[in-house]
Amino acid sequence: MREFFFGRPPAETLSANSLAVGGRTVPLRLVRHPRARRYLLRLLPDGSVRLTVPRGGSVTEARRFAAAQTAWLEQQLTRLAQRPARPADWTAGTLVYFRGNLQPLEMAAPGEFRLADELIRVSANAPVRPAVEAHLHRLATRELPPRVLELAARHGVVVARVSVRNQKSRWGSCSRRGTISLNWRLIQTPDFARDYIILHELMHVRQMNHSDRFWREVAGVCPDYAVAESWLKAHGRKLRE
Repeated sequence: MREFFFGRPPAETLSANSLAVGGRTVPLRLVRHPRARRYLLRLLPDGSVRLTVPRGGSVTEARRFAAAQTAWLEQQLTRLAQRPARPADWTAGTLVYFRGNLQPLEMAAPGEFRLADELIRVSANAPVRPAVEAHLHRLATRELPPRVLELAARHGVVVARVSVRNQKSRWGSCSRRGTISLNWRLIQTPDFARDYIILHELMHVRQMNHSDRFWREVAGVCPDYAVAESWLKAHGRKLRE
């Protein structure tokens, strides 16, 4: 099964260890990414560090690169510690991504919230966020499969089945049997980003890889796919916060 992840495609884990940063020990994971062109260090929300190693790079050079970035990492760890805690639940006025725009949750009536043109019922004393997300999940289940079939027919791709799921880190995936699985959170993205993910997975029906030929297929059906990738990379994590 080929999968499309939040951000970049999956990478090969080389090793997991730790790094000394400002008197503390920080978990460090090295991964080799087939499309990476340089070493890239990233501090994750849980306080661990991910170091991307480009094709042809070495573990030794990766660790040397990480050691040279400890001052920067210490600054980032300080900022992470000072970041406000995530609210326990959503309330009236909370901004929620819907179809690519931040929309405020509005109290429509006791037990009812409005998000753009969607009316969402919330049981008395129940948390709001799960009810809103469940509503969006149901909406995605109604809307995404027909869009997949529409785009598949337009580009001459045969799809066996479409499912809408609650993936933890993937936007979508395509199995060798032609099953397309999509993340319900695509209902929160702009139409152009949603369609890019769908087209990306449809092209995997033709090419079950991320080869140059695959990306030519993608560019042929979605010439501006880089714009969609940029939006997903910039906002994808926020949809899960």
